[in-house]
Amino acid sequence: MVKPAEPPSPQISASTDEAELLRAYRSGDRGAANVLVERTYSGVYAALFRLTGGDPDLAADLTQETYRRAWQALPRFEGRARLGTWLYRIAYTTFLNQLRRPRPVDVPADDESIEPVDKAPDPEQSATSSAIDLRLRAGVLELPESLRFTVTARFWGDRPVSEIAAQEGITTVAIRKRLKKAFGLLAEALREETR
Repeated sequence: MVKPAEPPSPQISASTDEAELLRAYRSGDRGAANVLVERTYSGVYAALFRLTGGDPDLAADLTQETYRRAWQALPRFEGRARLGTWLYRIAYTTFLNQLRRPRPVDVPADDESIEPVDKAPDPEQSATSSAIDLRLRAGVLELPESLRFTVTARFWGDRPVSEIAAQEGITTVAIRKRLKKAFGLLAEALREETR
């Protein structure tokens, strides 16, 4: 049986700021945790949905794993960046770990028992994933780590440049330079692919 979510304590309202919610959570108010999740869940899920190429099940699984890791690491959260940006970094790392995880290979024991599987893409997925989107996604995932994180945080995670800079411990000018360099590399990779 699933235990119902705890309501936030009376001193927590819709206007309670992030720092107060974090203090309340750290002092044991599980209702504050629920409010934090409600405020950040859709953004984390949306970013992971984009990172996974539109796979809703994988995005949901990775979102759950992101929050599991975040709650374990929350005592070490220093607040240099906003909670949403910190969560995006955890989500991004969770996604990369998923990419690096070895995939099982099914080898059938008897070739005659194999029935053909329809490998046609799902119509819904086809509608949302154009060839350009897939090439661009592949290009982004091939970028060097610092550039890849900056691009995905900015455009797939909708994080402001100032928050990314705070998370990375660098200036906003450095983030903009990373974005410019990434755009150049992506443009070159897409040009080479069309040759």
